[in-house]
Amino acid sequence: MSTNRVLAFLELLQARPGLTGPEIAARLEVDERTVRRYAVRLADLGVPVQAGRGRYGGYRLMPGYRLPPLMLTDDEATAVVLGLLAGRRTGLSVGVTATESALAKIQRVLPEALRDRVRAVEETLDMTSRAPGTAAPRRPSAAALLTLADAARRRRRVRLAYRSFSGSESEREADPYGLVFHSGRWYLTGHDHRSGEVRTFRIDRVSRAEATDVAFSPPGEFDPVRHVMESLAGVPYRHEVEVVLATTMEEARRRIPPSVATLVEVNGPGGENAGVRMTGRADRLDGMARLLAGLGWPFTVIRPDELRGEVRALAQRLMAQA
Repeated sequence: MSTNRVLAFLELLQARPGLTGPEIAARLEVDERTVRRYAVRLADLGVPVQAGRGRYGGYRLMPGYRLPPLMLTDDEATAVVLGLLAGRRTGLSVGVTATESALAKIQRVLPEALRDRVRAVEETLDMTSRAPGTAAPRRPSAAALLTLADAARRRRRVRLAYRSFSGSESEREADPYGLVFHSGRWYLTGHDHRSGEVRTFRIDRVSRAEATDVAFSPPGEFDPVRHVMESLAGVPYRHEVEVVLATTMEEARRRIPPSVATLVEVNGPGGENAGVRMTGRADRLDGMARLLAGLGWPFTVIRPDELRGEVRALAQRLMAQA
């Protein structure tokens, strides 16, 4: 349904109340059935439209209704709120209370149904601090994002039409625990009833999301951000990497995010700290060598042997440049 046509229909109702279905259809160059759908769409957005009886009954706004000064579609309202939330998290904003007051003003003028769904995004969204990559990611639909956020807040199971990385389509039910935005992509984490496990889903691969009336209780102390980051760290790559870093667990966690590697403290014979074992995956070993060199700590390569060669090659290049 064209948003521009729906807004044009609303403008006609304000300028010429009482226009009949055939008259509006002629002006908008659509059929009368489409005009009726436009009226239903406005009603869903909280704009009360009255239709006179009979084929030639006129359309008008409910007497006494005053149109709010700001009218936004689902996509537009979601884009504005997400921009404000991202600015608040990253610091790309002005003043101490500007973001909060702007959010409050926008929510006051939105239709009730849309206001509640947009507020659900604000209440259920978590973000990581990692900057997005250079490649432009696929964007999820506003309808899927709003539905999943609302279901996560109300603890309601959802039905998903999902496309995997390989392109295979599937229908599944999931209990949505939370939404996470990381590195330019949206993720949903929750219990997947098809696999029986807690899974992470790319929301841009969700072609349809429907909330059900089935309630669920999320596990206690569940951290959606940590689960998504650990899931991304487990994505298959070409090389399995294991290195012992000469540092403390606190420092390692501060410098190495969970999406890069799994960290386990290593103790010596007397129970003293002997370093941190870093286990991860990499597509390119030369990139892993640069990462290890950039950390600035002594380290011991456990596997693969090829990583030792890449570290030596990097050292030789740095010596030559020095």
